[in-house]
Amino acid sequence: MLRTGAVQVQCTSCATVKEPPARSRGALKLYNVGAPSERIAIDVAGPFPESESGNKYFMGVMNYFTKWPEVFAIPNQETSTVADKLVHEVFYGFGAPLEIHSDQGRNFESQIFLLLYNKVMGAHKTRTTSYHPQSDGMVERFNQTLERYLAKVVEKQQGNWDRHI
Repeated sequence: MLRTGAVQVQCTSCATVKEPPARSRGALKLYNVGAPSERIAIDVAGPFPESESGNKYFMGVMNYFTKWPEVFAIPNQETSTVADKLVHEVFYGFGAPLEIHSDQGRNFESQIFLLLYNKVMGAHKTRTTSYHPQSDGMVERFNQTLERYLAKVVEKQQGNWDRHI
């Protein structure tokens, strides 16, 4: 395809090879949060080298209203471990949120978690789009920042990374 000023020349071989025009995307949904603990985001990062305490992962929880992060070192990312930490550290400390947002990890989509969200806590569960972690950007960015911090702080002795969070 050749453009000269306002004149455009069409080439059939170019047109068959050229990619189709980009499809329009769906409208973005804005989440307006009006109070602390109304909506939280949760994610698990790792595995990291096993610490002296036996931890290999950390779980990040962020409040959408205050942007306050909470981080917990955990030994594995099994549903029972994540649910226990979430209930005892987050829900008992800050109260149960109205809505919980996470990625589509198996630990967040299991029957235990769905029962915990819907029946026990009465919270609504939302999740990111498949293969699109940007839709959980706030907690993903926090995880990235924390991972960079840990890489600088525990450069030599990696067995105590969980003490620095």
